[in-house]
Amino acid sequence: MDLSAGTKSQLEMSRNYHDMGSVNKLREAAQSGDSGALEEAAKQFEAIFVQMMLKSMRKAQDALADKDSPFSSEQVKFYREMHDKQLATDLSANGSIGLADIIIQQMSPGEGVMPAGAVRSDGDLSILNKHNVAAVQNAQDRVLGVNNENVSPAAFKQSAFASPEEFVKALYPHAVEAAKELNLDPKAMIAQAALETGWGKSLIHKMGGESSHNLFGIKADRRWEGEKANVDTLEFVNNMPEKQQASFRSYGSFDDSMRDYVDFIKSNPRYEKAVQQTETPQDYFKALQEAGYATDPQYAEKVMSVFNGNILGELLP
Repeated sequence: MDLSAGTKSQLEMSRNYHDMGSVNKLREAAQSGDSGALEEAAKQFEAIFVQMMLKSMRKAQDALADKDSPFSSEQVKFYREMHDKQLATDLSANGSIGLADIIIQQMSPGEGVMPAGAVRSDGDLSILNKHNVAAVQNAQDRVLGVNNENVSPAAFKQSAFASPEEFVKALYPHAVEAAKELNLDPKAMIAQAALETGWGKSLIHKMGGESSHNLFGIKADRRWEGEKANVDTLEFVNNMPEKQQASFRSYGSFDDSMRDYVDFIKSNPRYEKAVQQTETPQDYFKALQEAGYATDPQYAEKVMSVFNGNILGELLP
């Protein structure tokens, strides 16, 4: 249900941090199922995040401030805090940070697929300053004595396909062959790869720009002897996201990625139950999730939303 003009105006007023009445309107709209309420709630969450950053910055500034300065008075700090709160809501309303868009994609049903790989990434922020990230990582590794053989110093995410149509057209023939070994619908493999990479828009790339071709977010554990790509990752720990760093497998082609996925599933005892349920994609992905393939508690549900979605319904039989 779309928001009426009057309700929309009231919800937009909730961006003013001290308008508690409009905040209550937002809560009521969300409970009634208004589609626009999610957008406003996501923007408010982003505003809270920005406000926390500003508050931390102010604390650092206050630690170095002249205590006798008139600008260090409690009155000034009070109005400065009000300004920062309103600044945070304005930045969020203008889409300056982008966190709200990610929340909307994650929480909205339908075709707005948020890459599962983003839960294992730094939100693509490293690409904006990847050379500095690589330099810091190399310095840290030298201090810690880390062996960097076959490991890219800093990986990043970028698009490898222009559209979902191009993604499916390029990968489906490989999926047909690979899926035979699992007795799995190749459409299911495409759906999982689409979720993991956002239809190929968020693929891990090495520092030199070469694609890792990693379609399924498979990490490089001690058994992996091939090339690797290091990226920051957000994993769910007790249903809460936690930032970590992980190495992911890097392949020479997308076909290699699909074949390794099949080998990875078939050779790992923890996925034995999933292998026994490949005839039904829903049961298969549920078993994968229960076995710990992904830490996202809604992983299976998200893959099936892509599997049953309009995009694959139109592109594949």
